[in-house]
Amino acid sequence: MSWRSERIWIEFIRGSRKISNFCWAFILFLGSLGFLVVGTSSYLGRDLISLFPSQQIIFFPQGIVMSFYGIAGLFISSYLWCTILWNVGSGYDRFDRKEGIVCIFRWGFPGKNRRILLRFLMKDIQSIRIEVKEGIYARRVLYMEIRGQGAIPLTRTDKNLTPREIEQKAAELSYFLRVPIE
Repeated sequence: MSWRSERIWIEFIRGSRKISNFCWAFILFLGSLGFLVVGTSSYLGRDLISLFPSQQIIFFPQGIVMSFYGIAGLFISSYLWCTILWNVGSGYDRFDRKEGIVCIFRWGFPGKNRRILLRFLMKDIQSIRIEVKEGIYARRVLYMEIRGQGAIPLTRTDKNLTPREIEQKAAELSYFLRVPIE
């Protein structure tokens, strides 16, 4: 999603609130809760889940291992839920030709550096670069080359744009910023 005028271009960046993240967090939560309940039922000697009679799984070592995996999975699941809640990675890219400034804003994890704001002068932008890696894990990323600063990624690495889409986006941004494409 983006908004453009003759002098300002704002590109909104989607963060962690994606359907796939909700699904993975939910599946991981249910699976780890199942492991923890089975491990606990082996410790108590009671059938908390009817599919696994407590006599089939002895507490040492299977019950302990299942409890450990259940607790570890709950920690990872809670981490995923927190990234979804805080919408880590969301933000915007603002290109302002009127003021000659580029602002890149992202939300991070809570704390001192929750708000990540990068500002550059438009005259310091050298070029727009496309990085394409094909194969099993294809990756297409759009970068902005800044003089003396290096490359700043403008698209998420997990956002699988087609070659045509990324070329179109690079061409439009290059035209707007009046810089070459590498």
